[in-house]
Amino acid sequence: MFTGIITAEGTITRIAHKPDGGAKLHIRTSWDCAQIAIGASIACNGICLTLIGAEGNLFAADASAETLRITTMKHWQTGQNINLERALAVGDELGGHIVSGHIDGVAHITAITKAGDGGGAMEFELPKTLAPYIAPKGSIALDGVSLTINEVKGRKFSVMVIPHTGATTNLGNLAVGDEVNVEVDLLARYVARMRAFERAES
Repeated sequence: MFTGIITAEGTITRIAHKPDGGAKLHIRTSWDCAQIAIGASIACNGICLTLIGAEGNLFAADASAETLRITTMKHWQTGQNINLERALAVGDELGGHIVSGHIDGVAHITAITKAGDGGGAMEFELPKTLAPYIAPKGSIALDGVSLTINEVKGRKFSVMVIPHTGATTNLGNLAVGDEVNVEVDLLARYVARMRAFERAES
């Protein structure tokens, strides 16, 4: 589990695509990766990946063909910066919201309004299948960043990005038309599932 509070940025140094459609990624970061246990979970732009090797400030992780299919990872390139978060440990401060690292889909940016302090508002459009899971003042993870939803209009929603978040994550470098990984709030998933089950049984 994660919190959506980004603790480092990583740079993709190599992507090795596999015959089965998956890929092995090599990522450089400021962490001492040699101190991270093999098998540890790391959220990479919100995608929960398992560390399979590490040396110095480099680590490697495998991704399945399904992960590439449903996330922005299929567009990742060498040299690209991504948001990183280590898994939540018992006793850690829960500063954002509970994030599983299981991506629900991809949203694209439809508008950005910059503020003078470096922050600003960002508007996104979701696939129709994800629109029912969002609500004003609810939580959402975008590229792994925990954010609060401001407004919802149909399939579109907006969030405010404070200057600190814009400066310490990749959100500050995105432009209209770019895509982000989306993980809806865990509670919203279960409520939707319960309602669907109730309708099916009635």
